[in-house]
Amino acid sequence: MLMPKRVKYRKVQRGRRKGISSRASELSFGKYGIKALESGWFTDSQIEAARVALTRKLQRGGKIWIRIFPDKPVSKKPAETRMGKGKGAPDHWVCVVKPGRILFELDGVPRELAREAMRLCAHKLPFRVEFVER
Repeated sequence: MLMPKRVKYRKVQRGRRKGISSRASELSFGKYGIKALESGWFTDSQIEAARVALTRKLQRGGKIWIRIFPDKPVSKKPAETRMGKGKGAPDHWVCVVKPGRILFELDGVPRELAREAMRLCAHKLPFRVEFVER
């Protein structure tokens, strides 16, 4: 799974997911991509599942760019634990995604194959996305 090698702080606060994405809202590397239409947290396992769906459909053809990285730790207290006693230990990593953010890019394949691969990839994502092209 994706996760940072080192972080400055072990635990972070939840934050607010408001506004639209100012960065990474245009295609930079590939010819096709998928753009987020809603905000949300994208976990490391969801990114991996989407990547596997893309590569399986493309059968080692084309080039894929993953434009997001999970750099936010999410803490979780153990099951059946009483309230209090501080914040739980880091459980998994997420990437904060705002509307307009390009998630994956693709190049070197025909348009129909790219569209179908992105459709399969979109089924693995926790929010609505749209297919974009140059």
